[in-house]
Amino acid sequence: MARRLGSVRARTTLGATAVVAGALVAAGLAVVLLLRANLAGQTDLRAEVSAREVAAQLAAGTPYRSLDLPDGEDHPVQVVGEDGRVRAVSEDLQAIDGTGSPGVRPGAAPRGGGDDDDDQGDDYPGRGEVSGDDPGFSTGRATVDGRTADYRFAAVEVTTPRDETVTVYAGADLAAARDATGTVTRAMLAGLPLLLAVVAGVTWLVTRRALRPVEAVRAELAEITASGDLARRVPVPDARDEIAGLAATTNETLAALEESVARQRGFVADASHELRSPIASLRTQLEVAAAHPELLDVDGLVADVVRLQHLAADLLLLARIDAGERPPARPVALGRLVRDELDRRAPGDRVAVRASVEGDPRVMGVPGRLARVVGNLLDNAQRHADAAVRLSLREEAGTAVLRVADDGPGVPAADRERIFERFVRLDDARSRDEGGAGLGLAIARDLVAAHGGSLTVGEAPGGGALFEVRLPAT
Repeated sequence: MARRLGSVRARTTLGATAVVAGALVAAGLAVVLLLRANLAGQTDLRAEVSAREVAAQLAAGTPYRSLDLPDGEDHPVQVVGEDGRVRAVSEDLQAIDGTGSPGVRPGAAPRGGGDDDDDQGDDYPGRGEVSGDDPGFSTGRATVDGRTADYRFAAVEVTTPRDETVTVYAGADLAAARDATGTVTRAMLAGLPLLLAVVAGVTWLVTRRALRPVEAVRAELAEITASGDLARRVPVPDARDEIAGLAATTNETLAALEESVARQRGFVADASHELRSPIASLRTQLEVAAAHPELLDVDGLVADVVRLQHLAADLLLLARIDAGERPPARPVALGRLVRDELDRRAPGDRVAVRASVEGDPRVMGVPGRLARVVGNLLDNAQRHADAAVRLSLREEAGTAVLRVADDGPGVPAADRERIFERFVRLDDARSRDEGGAGLGLAIARDLVAAHGGSLTVGEAPGGGALFEVRLPAT
C-alpha cells in the first residue's frame, strides 16, 4: 500500500488535485467577494434611488402628508428635519435604527433634543433643490409590519420651496444580497468535493495510460536481466513523445551492451587462443626435457616465456584502458621522447630507422604510454619492411604529427580499419609474424585516443604503409 501511494501515478494525482483545489478555492473566494461587492453596490443604488425620488417630491413642494412613499417593507423611508424631528415615515414602519432619528411618527423629537447647527447652513442645497453630493450610507435595522430586517440606508438632503432643509433616509433590504451570496457559497462548497473527485479520477486514469509504455519497458528489461538475452529489445510506443525517446535510447544502450559483451567474449576467446600456443609449446619442451634432459632447448623456453610475458603485459594494458584508467598527464617533449626510444632500440633493430625530428612539440600525456605508441608503430613497420623504415615528427598548426612509414607490401584499403582491431593479423602478416599477437596496433590506437589524438594508416609515397599520429600540442 505504501509503495502504491509513493508511485508516480499517486504523486501526480495528489499533486494535480491539490493544485486544482487551491485554484478553485482562490477562484471561488474571488467570485464570492466580487458578487458581494456587486450586490452591495446595487443595494446602495436602490436605496439612493428611493431617497432621491422622495427628495424630488419634497423639492417640488409636495406636503409631507401627501408624499408618495415606496413600499415600507422593501424600502422604509424616514424624513428628518434639521431639528431632528421626524417629518414623514413609510406606512407600517414600527421601528428604525441607523438613521438620523429613532422616531417613527411625524413630529417625534430625537433623544436628548435637537440643536440647529447654523454653521452648516452654507452646505445646504438651495431652495427647491436636491443635494447633488454623494449620499451618506449607513447600515441599520428596521421593523415593518412586524418584520425586522437589516437595511442599507441612503441619506439625501433636500430644501423645500419653503426653505426648510430635511434629510431623506431610504433603506434597501440586505436579505436578498446576503441570501444570494450564501447560496453561491454553499453551491461552491458542495460542488468542490465532486469536482476534485472528478479531477483525481481523470488524472489517475490518464496517468495510468501514459505510464503503460513505461511499465512495458520495465517488464521487458526485467525479463532481459533474468534471461541474460541481450539480443532482445524493449517495445517502442508509436507516439513520438519522451517515453518513446526513452525506449529508443534503452534499445541503443542494449545494442551497445550486447556489442560490448560480444567484444569481451571474443577478446577472452582470442586471448585464450593466443595463450594456448606458447603454453602448449612450453609444456611440450618441458616434457621432452624431463624424459631427455640432453634435448632441453633453453633458448626456446626463454623465447616462449618472453612471448607469454609480453602477451600478458599487453592484455593487462588493454584491461586498464577498457576500465578507463587515466594516469596523471603532464607536459611531454615529444621530440626527446622519440629520440630516446630510437636510441633504446637501435642495437636490436632488424631494419634501421631513418628519423627526421623537426623541433620538439610538447603534448599533455603519460610519457610511458606515448613511448609505447612509438615503439609499437616501429615494431610493426620493421616487421613488414623490406629495407627501410622512415620516421618523421613535426608540429603543424598546433598539432604534433608523427609519421612512421615502411617499404613493405602496405595495407589494402579494405583492411585499413580492421588492422586496428584486437587480435587481427592479415594473412600476409601471419606468414612473417615473429610472435606478435595482433595487439600492437590496437593498443597504439587506444592509447592515442586516450590522449585526445588520432591514429590512421594510408599508403606511403614510395609504397608500403604510412601510419600517422596526430596529438594536440600545448
